[in-house]
Amino acid sequence: HGIRIMLDAVFNHAGFHHKAFADIREHGSRSTYKEWFHLRDFPLVTEPLPNYDTFAFVPEMPKFNTENDEVKSYLLHVARYWVEEFGIDGWRLDVANEVDHAFWRDFRQVVKEVNPDTYILGEIWHDSQEWLLGDQFDAVMNYPFTNAALNFFALDKTKASSYANDMSHVLFSNTMNVNEVTFNLIGSHDTPRALTRAGNNKQKLRLLLLSMLTFSGSPVIYYGDEIGLDGDQDPGCRKCMPWDPEEQDQELFAYTRHLLQLRKQHKTLANKGHISFVHANDETNTIIMRRMSPEGLYYIYFNNSDAPVSLTAPQAGRGLDLLTNTHQQTLDVSLPAYSGTIVQVL
Repeated sequence: HGIRIMLDAVFNHAGFHHKAFADIREHGSRSTYKEWFHLRDFPLVTEPLPNYDTFAFVPEMPKFNTENDEVKSYLLHVARYWVEEFGIDGWRLDVANEVDHAFWRDFRQVVKEVNPDTYILGEIWHDSQEWLLGDQFDAVMNYPFTNAALNFFALDKTKASSYANDMSHVLFSNTMNVNEVTFNLIGSHDTPRALTRAGNNKQKLRLLLLSMLTFSGSPVIYYGDEIGLDGDQDPGCRKCMPWDPEEQDQELFAYTRHLLQLRKQHKTLANKGHISFVHANDETNTIIMRRMSPEGLYYIYFNNSDAPVSLTAPQAGRGLDLLTNTHQQTLDVSLPAYSGTIVQVL
C-alpha cells in the first residue's frame, strides 16, 4: 500500500530497569557501566531528587552520557540495526534537543550510510536552526506552525495579521529544502487534540486542516482528527481510535480526504508553490493566501469569524472552486462563518 514506517526512539535516556542502569544500582561504583550515565554520587538515591541526571527529574528515566564511547557505540548500533535489518524509513527522535550535536552528526552519518533516503526527524519545540544545517536532521516537528495555527483558528488568541506574520516567519526561518519536509501538525500525543483546543467547533477544525493541507511541508494528521476525535491533555489525547463508522464524523472524514486528494493532484498546493499572504484583515479576521508555481495559481480563503463574509481576490479572472467543483466568473468568494475554500485560477 506504499505505507512507510518511522520508529519513535529515545536516545536521550534509558529506563530504570535497563541492563546498564540496573547493574549500577546493584554494584554501585564497581559497575562497569558507571560512565554510561551522569552520576554525581553513590549509592544512587531517587528521593527527594535523584542524584543523577534524568529526563524531567523523573528517577525512572536516567540520562545517557552520549559523550561516552561505549554509549555512542551502543546507541549507533541501534540506529543502524533497524534501518539495515528491518528497512525502516525514518527515525523520530524524542527530546532531541537534550542530546549533544556531535552525537547527532554521527547518528546521521551511520543512518544515511545504510539508506540515504532515511527521514531523520527531531522533536524540538523551539527554534531549530542548529539542527537543520544539513549535518544532523532532515526536519523537525514544526511547533511554530502548530502554535500559529492553533492561536488563530482554535484559540482566538491572535488576529489575521499576526497569523500571516507568524506563518511567514515559519517559512523564512528555514531553507526551502527544509520547509518542504518539515513535519507540520495541529496536534499530537503530547498535546490536547485540535478539536478540543477549538472548543469542539468542527468548523474551526476544518479551518485548521485546510491551513495545514495547503501549506508547504509534510502534513501530519494525528489519528482520529479526521473523524472528529476529541481529547484533553494526556491521557485524553491518547484515547483509542473509534473504528465503528457510526461513532465517526463521516462528513469531516470526507472533507479531510478531499483536501488530501487535492494536495496530491495539485502540486502547487503542496511543495511546488511559492506562498504569500495577499490579504489579512483583523476586523473581519479573514485571510487570503496565494500559492503560485509554473504549474498553476491558487488562492486559499479563510473566514475565521462568526459572520459570513465576501472576499475579493487581488486580481481579475475566472476560477474553479476546488472544494465545490464549481466554475466562477470571478475570483471573489462568499464564505459562511468559520469556513474556507480553494480557488484555482483558470
